[in-house]
Amino acid sequence: MPGIFHLKRSGDQFMFNLKASGNGETVLTSERYTSKQNAEGGILSVKANAPHDARYQKLTARDGSPYFTLTATNGQVIGVSETYSTTRARDEGIEWVKANAPAATTLDLT
Repeated sequence: MPGIFHLKRSGDQFMFNLKASGNGETVLTSERYTSKQNAEGGILSVKANAPHDARYQKLTARDGSPYFTLTATNGQVIGVSETYSTTRARDEGIEWVKANAPAATTLDLT
């Protein structure tokens, strides 16, 4: 199931979500950016960094739910996942991003 980036406004800022195009589920959410151009750069960074295992941090939320972050080569977080019910589901989420983010299209909702 291919992915799609939803580029959108958040108040006076911009952000994106990487969604599964089949079920519309949000898999990865970006930080807020001050410009649309920076948000588009964030999408390019996700595409470039997604295939690399070393860019993922496997984490646990305060409530015990597993999740992950995707980082750029400089260590900056460029996306945060949803929380998952199991570590296996989180790891499958990482594999989905690795397989689908590089070729995902962008839907500009700004």
